[in-house]
Amino acid sequence: MEVLQGVFEVIKSIWFNSGYAFFFTGEGWKNLVMLLFAFFFLWLGIKKGFEPLLMIPIAFGMLLANLPGANLAVQYHDLQGFIDLVAGRLTAPDGKVLTPGLMDFLYFGVKAGIYPPLIFLGIGAMTDFTSLIARPSSLILGAAAQLGIFVAYIIAIVLKFFPNEAGSIAIIGGADGPTAIFVTSKLAPHMLGPIAVAAYSYMALVPVIQPPIMRMLTTKKERSVVMENLRPVSKTEKILFPIMVTVIVSLFLPDAATLVGMLMLGNLLKENGRTERIAKAAQNELMNIVTILLGLSVGATTSAQAFLNWNTIKIVGLGLIAFAFGTAGGTLFGKLMYVLTKGKVNPLIGSAGVSAVPMAARVSQKVGQENNPSNFLLMHAMGPNVSGVIGSAVAAGILLTLLG
Repeated sequence: MEVLQGVFEVIKSIWFNSGYAFFFTGEGWKNLVMLLFAFFFLWLGIKKGFEPLLMIPIAFGMLLANLPGANLAVQYHDLQGFIDLVAGRLTAPDGKVLTPGLMDFLYFGVKAGIYPPLIFLGIGAMTDFTSLIARPSSLILGAAAQLGIFVAYIIAIVLKFFPNEAGSIAIIGGADGPTAIFVTSKLAPHMLGPIAVAAYSYMALVPVIQPPIMRMLTTKKERSVVMENLRPVSKTEKILFPIMVTVIVSLFLPDAATLVGMLMLGNLLKENGRTERIAKAAQNELMNIVTILLGLSVGATTSAQAFLNWNTIKIVGLGLIAFAFGTAGGTLFGKLMYVLTKGKVNPLIGSAGVSAVPMAARVSQKVGQENNPSNFLLMHAMGPNVSGVIGSAVAAGILLTLLG
């Protein structure tokens, strides 16, 4: 009998110290809900193919962060918090001293501003700016598509968010996940999880969100416009472009230099003809490694306590508004260019001014071909699309300058 009693006590001890028992406590349901969210985002990434390279690591980070007792949720928001955590000076609400876990160390790369610029380096090494160089007016469309950022910022202020929080929410409208993470990690790190999830969710939903807005703001005649071929671009122009953009933008907005500089360095490695090996490393090995670390650590910030609140719902809603207004801003400026050029510019390419490369350009191509099967807008749309990458980095610099 005593043996059975001992076995029962061991089983009881294992149960009450397991994560399963936590689900039956007062706050346990929140972790269970977050696990369901993680499963949903994994389904979106694996089954539906929505931004799988980042959606899957983020979702798995969310899963790990909400496993009770695993100590895999990020437990600090700033660099001083990291120092205090490692030194054993941070405590939980119950007074228990917090110990650092794996994700706390991985998240340091986000908070210190390391991962997003390295992602930009890889993006630059994969980006072809030929379309933008051939038609510099595309830069205007990329700038116009940042309208959603500033509209969302104003609405967020009206909804009583602090200016730094409003800026972090608004940057979702740039449709650039690394930029959103970079800005939020500087301005409002406590909101990083919801903002990152919203940013990448809307990037994945570009083919769903954009077409109705594009059709609503344009006529069939405008959507059917066939644009002239782009002029050839010389190798010299391709080499000078990243150098000049870095100098001009960084002198104007020093806070944008980190993102713009790394983006243009990657592009220069690709175009100069002397650094093919490291350009490929930036495109592949470096990009892949940093993507895993960034996704996991950002996902690990979505603990139930940080994610399940009314602010998350507001952030998701404001992100959609920002994205919609960004699409509308680019499309409307496309219509203006259609008028100014007497029908030579298809306004659909303006919607590609959001920074979701190359998905937004493909959406412009698809909607254009729906109205004119002989229409090929992809290369024309890539100009505003890649200028949107620059535009989102510039918008980030403006927000950091004003609010940082």
